[in-house]
Amino acid sequence: MSNRFILNETSYHGKGAINDIAPEVIGRGFKKAFVCSDPDLIKFGVTKKVLDVLENASLEYEVFSEIKPNPTIENVQAGVAAYKAAGADYIIAIGGGSSMDTAKAVGIIINNPEFADVRSLEGVAPTKKNTVPILAVPTTAGTAAEVTINYVITDVEKNRKMVCVDPHDIPVVAFVDPDMMATMPKSLTAATGMDALTHAIEGYITKGAWELSDMFHLKAIEIIARSLRGAVDNTDEGREGMALGQYVAGMGFSNVGLGIVHSMAHPLGALYDTPHGVANAIILPTVMEYNAQATGDKYKYIAKAMGVDGTEDMSVEEYRKAAIDAVRQLSTDVGIPANLKEIVKEEDIPFLAQSAYDDACRPGNPRDTSVEEITELYKKLM
Repeated sequence: MSNRFILNETSYHGKGAINDIAPEVIGRGFKKAFVCSDPDLIKFGVTKKVLDVLENASLEYEVFSEIKPNPTIENVQAGVAAYKAAGADYIIAIGGGSSMDTAKAVGIIINNPEFADVRSLEGVAPTKKNTVPILAVPTTAGTAAEVTINYVITDVEKNRKMVCVDPHDIPVVAFVDPDMMATMPKSLTAATGMDALTHAIEGYITKGAWELSDMFHLKAIEIIARSLRGAVDNTDEGREGMALGQYVAGMGFSNVGLGIVHSMAHPLGALYDTPHGVANAIILPTVMEYNAQATGDKYKYIAKAMGVDGTEDMSVEEYRKAAIDAVRQLSTDVGIPANLKEIVKEEDIPFLAQSAYDDACRPGNPRDTSVEEITELYKKLM
């Protein structure tokens, strides 16, 4: 059996990377951009940094900002209508996962109109054509949506998140510029950073992991572990490290899948609008404990990548505990809540557990699970 690996056609990294947008657009012969960006990024002048690049090169664009933090089916439908009205021929997605995910869904539907019913995109949809060309400019260091084949759309009517996996949705070019992330507040930096760490750890231990993906995930854990505290303090080194670390994690997990940390986090976002990174960060150490017996010696290398000394001399129990403790300590250091007590209502746990079990990420978990076991994990997190 072969292992497929899909990455961007091109990516630019480092301070000033957005300045390469204009030559890429001109070189590819694009005429008018449909710019997807959320209202806060427009309000605080972050989107303007990219718009200035376009204007300085006399490139046409139209802005679409009807995007919520957890984008909905309605957001996507509005985006499809706006794209058609704009007369654009490519998309620039500026933002975190919300803007990227909206752009991916819009671009896929434009070129695959038979999937105009957004719900039909859930899971692995059999689309036939690539999305409208997307240039992706992340403003958070967490989702890595600029390099993944995944996107998530909220079905408000059913209180659930739809995980969509489609190799046709990957942005053609990514511009990973830490300057675009410098205005993130501490809480968002912490949450998105822990999301990136969750991607790296779940991707490393998922059933689909193999040597090529392991290489990306271990390096991502190492970069994130040494960079996130600094990023929260808004140091240049921390911001640059997180911009790279989250991207490297995305290169891996996009191709091998995740596990039940994400499965359990998704319904929290759908039901309570909990920030995705916060949910992942709270859940991650507890699920690592649950999965430990199914991970072989991988926690030894997670612990080492997290900066733990002496892992070679530890017993299996010791290095597994060391890995979990290091993750929990990083989460505490950046201000993530310790449990779900202030988020989850006990009467909602049966719905949450069933939703998590039905989630597209669950089959990749290294340990087979059940609705009953997921229920107990939620209770433990209370």
